[in-house]
Amino acid sequence: MENIVVGIDVGTTKICTLVARVEEDERLRIMGVGIEPSEGIRKGVIVDLTAASQAIARSAAQAEQTSGLKIDSALISLAGAHVSSVNSRGVVAVAGHTVDEMDVERAMDSARSVAIPSSREVIHVIQRGFSLDGEDGIHQPIGMHGYRLEVEAHVITAASATVENIRQAVAVAGVETVQFVLNPLASAEVVLTESERNMGAVVCDIGGGTTDMAIYVNGDVWHTMVLAVGGNHITQDIAHGLRLPIPQAEEVKKTHGYAFQSEIGLDEVFTMRPFGEEQPVRMSRRDLSHIIEARVAEMFDLTLQEIKRSGYDGLLPAGMVLTGGTSLLPGIRQLASRVLGMPVRTAQPEKLLGLADKLYSPAYSTSVGLLTWAAALQSLSYSDAGRPDHRKQKGDDQNWNAIKGLFSRLLP
Repeated sequence: MENIVVGIDVGTTKICTLVARVEEDERLRIMGVGIEPSEGIRKGVIVDLTAASQAIARSAAQAEQTSGLKIDSALISLAGAHVSSVNSRGVVAVAGHTVDEMDVERAMDSARSVAIPSSREVIHVIQRGFSLDGEDGIHQPIGMHGYRLEVEAHVITAASATVENIRQAVAVAGVETVQFVLNPLASAEVVLTESERNMGAVVCDIGGGTTDMAIYVNGDVWHTMVLAVGGNHITQDIAHGLRLPIPQAEEVKKTHGYAFQSEIGLDEVFTMRPFGEEQPVRMSRRDLSHIIEARVAEMFDLTLQEIKRSGYDGLLPAGMVLTGGTSLLPGIRQLASRVLGMPVRTAQPEKLLGLADKLYSPAYSTSVGLLTWAAALQSLSYSDAGRPDHRKQKGDDQNWNAIKGLFSRLLP
């Protein structure tokens, strides 16, 4: 069915498969949901192919059962420290001296041809801006007169072996991978406002194994980065500091955790049973918060270093939009704002229809974002190269304006 979209978020802590129908008003009606704990995946990388494929298969089977539809193919999320990015420029002569869609596509193809090692695979090629005959700052060159068109593009690559392992795990589960989408780009589709995109903001998706970021300026992606730290590191710190099993440390984090120690009273306590104790003991919640704050502050210090290294730290007046499961940790927004020195808000998917109750959480931003991305792909026709072919759209100028932002975010 043409209006059905499927996304599978292959995360470190959970596998989430969603099936949705795109309504006439472009809202998503969730028809199938399958959520399973991740197995065989660490920091976004497959470490046990059999376990990972079985977890993906169970998640897909749940979504098939609730939707009543067979899942043959899906968009798949991608994260991990193996992801990297580089900026590239493409230059072409304008045929006919008036820029058309073919000229834009040739310029993007030229930017896409940046030299990368054979061990890496291009995942996204995203336009950042155009230059026509040396005139910079052009967002929409279609229809303009000129002789030399340049495009500055952001090229995102990933380790080929890692990507192939994920593709194979999904295939063993009986699902074909249509495309991979980097986590923060998927999340941004549902948590970032148009004003934030244009003003300058960073989307920070904090999952269990990785922290994934994308910087948006003037409506486009200018920089992406992935840090190999996440919520699981906080859990491990709690387990070591309080001498708890990992499952119990995770429960303590969710139930009693707070990322801002100064807001916890000295008399606040909770009970737990650490290793070596026969009876539950009382533990200060402030001590727990001290452990959490130290790790979270370190995570945002690393985030700030990456933002400064990108060179765009002065272009983010809209601040940071936090999402991902770890952003649910109480106090994390306040601590992030203090460390980063910028406005911070927490965001989640909104305006969903159907079986969406449990999806109204930052933990499912990437999952829902995959559906939004799939809907954008579905609205465009495909070329033989496997990417959307905007030349087949009707109404050149008006329609190109409408889909420019979507096309610039699609895979090569």
